[in-house]
Amino acid sequence: MIRLGVLSLIALIFFSPYLFLLSTAGKAQADIFNSSLSIIPKHWYFVENFAKAFAKVNMPQLLWNGVVVCGLILILQVMVAIPCAYAMAKLQFRAARTMMMMVMLGLLIPIHATALPLYVAFNNLSLLNSYTALVAPFSISVFGIFLFLQFFRALPDDLIHAARLDGMSEMEIVTRVIVPNAWPAITAFSIFSVVAHWNDLFWPLIVVSTRELATPPLGLLFFSAAEAGDDYGALMAATLIITLPLVLAFLLAQKRFVEGITMTGLKG
Repeated sequence: MIRLGVLSLIALIFFSPYLFLLSTAGKAQADIFNSSLSIIPKHWYFVENFAKAFAKVNMPQLLWNGVVVCGLILILQVMVAIPCAYAMAKLQFRAARTMMMMVMLGLLIPIHATALPLYVAFNNLSLLNSYTALVAPFSISVFGIFLFLQFFRALPDDLIHAARLDGMSEMEIVTRVIVPNAWPAITAFSIFSVVAHWNDLFWPLIVVSTRELATPPLGLLFFSAAEAGDDYGALMAATLIITLPLVLAFLLAQKRFVEGITMTGLKG
C-alpha cells in the first residue's frame, strides 16, 4: 500500500506539467491570470483556443513536417545502426575495439559543437530551408549503434551459426534473422529518436527560416511571436496538439519499449 502511494505521488508529480498544460488550454485569458490558480477552468474555452491555434498557425503543416523529418531520420538511423551494431557484436575483425571507442566518443559530442561547420556546409551547398538540412546531420546515431550493440550481444551465437549453415549471407542474416528478433530494441530506439527530434528546436531554428518547413517546436515559436506572447490559452492549445501524438505513440508502444530497454542490459 505504501509502495502504491509513493508511486502514485511520483506519477502525479511527473504528470503535473501536462495537467497544467491541459488546464490552461481550456481557460479564457482572464482565468489564466486569476489569483486563485484553479486547475478547473471557470469558463470552458477549449473550442475557442483550439480554433485560434489552427487559425494563427498551419497546424497540419507543422505536424506533417514533424512526421516527415522524424520518419526520415528514424529510417536512416535504423538502416545504418543495425548493420554496424551487428558487425561489432557478432563479427570478429581487428577494428572492432577501435570502432567501439569511436562510438563511445561519439556519444560525448553534442550537436552544438558541430552546428557551425554543418551550417556553413549546407549554406555553401544551398541546402538551407530544406528537408535535407533537417535530416542529414542526424542520419547516423551513435546512440542507436550503442543500443543495438548491447541488444545483439544478448542474442545467442547459435542462431547466427545456424543461419550461416543454411547458406545465408551476412546481409541476409541481418534482414531475415536479426531484424525480426530486434523489434523490442527497434521500438525502444524509435521512441528515443522520435521524441528527441520531434521536440528539437535548436537545429531547425538554425537551418529553417520559412513557415512552410517549420517543425512543431519551431512552429510554436512562430505562433508565440504572432500572438505577441499574450494569448497563452491558444498557445497551450497548440502545444497540446503537438505533444499529443508523442503521448499516444508512447502509450501504444509502451510494452515493447520497456521490453527493449530491459533486454539491452541482459549481457555486457
